[in-house]
Amino acid sequence: MIRVAIADDQGLVRAAIRMILETELDLTVVGEARDGDEAIALVAHTRPDVLLLDVQMPGRDGLSALRELVPTHPATAVLMLTTFDLDEYVYKALRAGAVGFLLKDMPGDEVVTAIRQAAGGRDGLLAPALTRRLIARFTAQPARSSTALLDGLTPREIEVLGLIARGLSNAEIAEGLVISETTVKTHVARVLMKLGLRDRVQAAIFAHETGLAGLGSGTSVPE
Repeated sequence: MIRVAIADDQGLVRAAIRMILETELDLTVVGEARDGDEAIALVAHTRPDVLLLDVQMPGRDGLSALRELVPTHPATAVLMLTTFDLDEYVYKALRAGAVGFLLKDMPGDEVVTAIRQAAGGRDGLLAPALTRRLIARFTAQPARSSTALLDGLTPREIEVLGLIARGLSNAEIAEGLVISETTVKTHVARVLMKLGLRDRVQAAIFAHETGLAGLGSGTSVPE
């Protein structure tokens, strides 16, 4: 059973999300919060697997709460919720350790999928519109020097990192490189460890910031 907490200042939003989640046999809502302070207390008390956290709330907002929650409760994956698809919120939330960023008008089945992915420690999730905007933002910026950062990665790991940045899942990477999905998972884990990154979302950000996003689209690198 995946334990989920909901933090949003709008009661109707919390009720709607709860209604969606309670129809799923593998999901249970363990509590609700109306602001950032309540969200922090709720997580400390219930230890949910996943927290749905609104960005903008009265009093302590979601970004402030996120910055405190990530280091103190690393076992809780945080998915940010918002009605505003503003780049600044996306970037700050992902940098602070959120595993995904969802718009409140996303279909219920996509929200459920995001929760399952977050709880399973699999791919982080961004709403498609946000993904396009985020990638456009990074590709418009000058790339930072990545020579030193690449020294610790193998050619295959660099290739996998480039494919992560293009939004491919483990299964799609495995198919494209003609290797097993288990091998892909091993490469992803090593990339995250070597670069000191939390998850695939941060890996994608890193790749775009350092100009590696174009890698992985060419020919396969031998094992």
